[in-house]
Amino acid sequence: MSYYFSKVLLTPFEDAVARVKQALADRGFGVISDIDVAATLKSKLGVDMGAYRILGACNPSYAYEALQLEPLIGTMLPCNVIVREEAPGHVEVAAVNPSASMQAVGNAELIAIAREVEARLKEMVAGL
Repeated sequence: MSYYFSKVLLTPFEDAVARVKQALADRGFGVISDIDVAATLKSKLGVDMGAYRILGACNPSYAYEALQLEPLIGTMLPCNVIVREEAPGHVEVAAVNPSASMQAVGNAELIAIAREVEARLKEMVAGL
C-alpha cells in the first residue's frame, strides 16, 4: 500500500493551489494550515527550491470520531496534501493515504474511518 496518491496538473502553481483548496472544500475538508515550504527554507537556510506547499486538510467530523477512538491520534492529523511545482506549468498534487498511516495504530475502528477519508481524498485528487 502506497503512503500517498498523486496527480500532475498542467496549470500554473497558484491555480493548482486554488483548485486543490476548492476540491477539498467540496468534499468536506477545511485547510487548517498552509505551509509555504519554499519560502520557509529560503528564509531559514537561504536555499532556493521550486514552489512547494503543504496544506493541512481536516474533515471535522472524521477528526472528532478519530479523536474519540484514540485521544493521541492528533499526532497524525491533519491529512497533508502537497502541491509542488515540478517545472513551470507542471504541478504535482499528492495526498497522504490515511489508511497507510493509521495501520501503525492497530485500531480496527480507526482503520474504518481512515478508509472513508482515503476515499474522499482519492476522489479529490482524481477529480482535479
